[in-house]
Amino acid sequence: MNPKDFNYDHPDRDVAAFKRAIANKLIYAVGKDPVAARIEDWWHATALAVRDQLVERWMHTTRTQYQQDVKRAYYLSMEFLIGRTFTNALLALDIAPVIKQALADFDVDFDAMAEFEPDAALGNGGLGRLAACFLDSMATLGVPGFGYGIRYEYGMFRQVIQNGRQVEVPDYWLKHGNPWEFPRPEVSYRVCFGGHVEQQTGAKPGDRRRWLPAEDVQAMAYDTIIPGYGTQATNTLRLWSAKATEEMNLKAFNQGNYFAAVEGKNHSENVSRVLYPDDSTPSGRELRLRQEYFFCSASLQDLLHRYLRNHTTFDALPDKVSIHLNDTHPVLAVPELMRLLVDEHGVPWATAWGLTQRIFSYTNHTLMHEALETWPVDILGRVLPRHLQIIFDINAGFLKEITDGNGHDVELMRRVSLVDEGGERRVRMAYIAVLASHSVNGVSALHSELMKQSIFADFAKLWPERFNNKTNGVTPRRWLAQANPWLTQLLDGRIGKGWRRDLSQLEALRHMASQPAFVDAFAQAKRHNKQRLAAWVAKHLPQPGLSLNPDALFDVQVKRMHEYKRQLMNVLHVITRYHRILDKPDADWVPRVVVFSGKAASAYHMAKQIIHLINDVARTINADARVGDRLKVVFLPNYSVSLAETIIPAADLSEQISTAGTEASGTGNMKFALNGALTIGTLDGANVEIREQVGADNIFIFGHTTPEVAALRASGYQPRGFYENNAELARVLDAIRDGAFNPEEPGRYQGIFDTLVNWGDHYLLLADYASYVATQESVDALYRDKAAWTRKAILNVAAMGFFSSDRTIAEYAHQIWHTPPVRLR
Repeated sequence: MNPKDFNYDHPDRDVAAFKRAIANKLIYAVGKDPVAARIEDWWHATALAVRDQLVERWMHTTRTQYQQDVKRAYYLSMEFLIGRTFTNALLALDIAPVIKQALADFDVDFDAMAEFEPDAALGNGGLGRLAACFLDSMATLGVPGFGYGIRYEYGMFRQVIQNGRQVEVPDYWLKHGNPWEFPRPEVSYRVCFGGHVEQQTGAKPGDRRRWLPAEDVQAMAYDTIIPGYGTQATNTLRLWSAKATEEMNLKAFNQGNYFAAVEGKNHSENVSRVLYPDDSTPSGRELRLRQEYFFCSASLQDLLHRYLRNHTTFDALPDKVSIHLNDTHPVLAVPELMRLLVDEHGVPWATAWGLTQRIFSYTNHTLMHEALETWPVDILGRVLPRHLQIIFDINAGFLKEITDGNGHDVELMRRVSLVDEGGERRVRMAYIAVLASHSVNGVSALHSELMKQSIFADFAKLWPERFNNKTNGVTPRRWLAQANPWLTQLLDGRIGKGWRRDLSQLEALRHMASQPAFVDAFAQAKRHNKQRLAAWVAKHLPQPGLSLNPDALFDVQVKRMHEYKRQLMNVLHVITRYHRILDKPDADWVPRVVVFSGKAASAYHMAKQIIHLINDVARTINADARVGDRLKVVFLPNYSVSLAETIIPAADLSEQISTAGTEASGTGNMKFALNGALTIGTLDGANVEIREQVGADNIFIFGHTTPEVAALRASGYQPRGFYENNAELARVLDAIRDGAFNPEEPGRYQGIFDTLVNWGDHYLLLADYASYVATQESVDALYRDKAAWTRKAILNVAAMGFFSSDRTIAEYAHQIWHTPPVRLR
């Protein structure tokens, strides 16, 4: 059909039109009488009315991409932490005031309705939030792309704090439905597991093979529109949900075996139930492997199907397809593409491998060897026997190249082999990614250099041109325009709205840092945000003695709980400050509110212990009348994107205190600075580049540098010496060990004490403690001069133009993916 012959209503965008649209959706789509409608019904109806505004853009963009036969970037990620879609859509469409007025005319509370929407439980930490920022920027810049991931039914978990402990409960974010997604039952692919590969007489490595799987599952697509800001362009987030190929065993059901009747269905559909199932058990590890292959296989089948709509051979595949691997979770896409090309489409091995290396690119997100994913050969062989064969064949060809080019260097071959032969044989997924990709990038300047010097040193010598840096960024739409209405209003009034698409325009604030009226207005915006967070705490965490003073310094550390991020060192400073206040209650104390938030992986005992310690310390300090408002400590449960949007704008001080050389980049550091917080941090990750942008006088740097960390460890680091030679530190550690904050169970934190003092203190908390505490004293000194503090905060905001995800994506699109923006007519 010619689209010109197809007539439909083009939705208007005034208040009257939206009132009519919302009313129609409420009655005809939600099926509710407005007299009986609840807040969730109004949310559904309003979301559907807003979604209508996006659909026409989506159809136009998609049709244009097909007509122009554009090259697309396919972004594969296990996580997409997109947050709430409703407020983001209103911002992209620039219709928030209209919607608020339309709902007000219906006597519906806009804020309550927006608050009703749950965060999409599709991610956990920085990896997923980065992916979401990137999708936003790709759409805003018109870069043709798809996000591919999994539609998790329960997400990771909802964090509940009970008696100070983290408790994990299912996060059923879909219980009220999801009005933003389009189910696509017609877009479904068979994904197979197990079985064996048919042996063929005379077959050679690289020959076409026939895989006879033992089981399968259907991957069904759900599409969500990703709108660009200030443009008609959109992109698509396509998430896969596992559906059983056999809904129910009717024979078993009729025989009364009701559990057996649905056992196969449950087993199949477990693949998309939970993000990062606990991998401390063999069954958990196998489920995680199945998850990774499930979404890789469905995504590869889907993008090849799309390519073949316009092409009859695979010759042009690298000219039309770029596949980006966000960390190692999607690396099974490499052997899967080879399987599809060689086994399913009959492409010769050498040709298929040449195509593969021109199509894939890979972003590394960690320097820690324990975080570089590997899979035991026996599990891979059992779950994906054909893929293990393919990996072995790729490895054999690669090692032959090494031998041909470098002689029989056994040590080099051992180091770079895709299979680690030491002990239990394991496949190194990061090495597959490096070998198969034409581009390998780190996510900050420091990280990219360390990556070449450490984990990929041999590969960087073989192919130096393959390695590059793409410093991360964040979208200013969500993290400033949406999260911080008071600062946004101030910026719009002074420099206009153009910064939303060109964050470098914030540079105009630099000269305003010396204008008293602007400094006062900036400080007032910050105070509004602190009052908002204080009100949130009062509403959601009512506790005796816990009331947040908005005039206090808000000291914030919110991120995934991990030892290398050193939330524990923050706690050491909190206890130090507590002891000092008790010792000198009449001193001139800068009142401080210390805020923590973040989830610990369900099997990560030490991280969960740290959460428990934070809550025990908070309970003790907040109840101590001798301390009063001089110090408050609060742990906010169930950290999420929407909670971050409340916390980050309220921060005065941003804690970015990872051990130097461990954090790849971080993006929280950028979000805090963008919202006018000063950073206290080590020279790690993107902190290095933040210091370059804001100036050394406008950031608090402490601790050992990366070379100093390496030297300290090489010399034989002895943490007990720091404990024995620093009385204040010893007092803090003894209090933790002896149960000062948990008298009901005095030995609760013996393991934390031992980890720091007796078991090596791997992340050098004790080595950096004195520098950290001294730098916190400098923080206090500056905060006493509120005008000087605010001027530095303004200079931080002014310097954040470089850290826009628009800049990052423009670099990816131009330098790696080679995907020009789509030309919309």
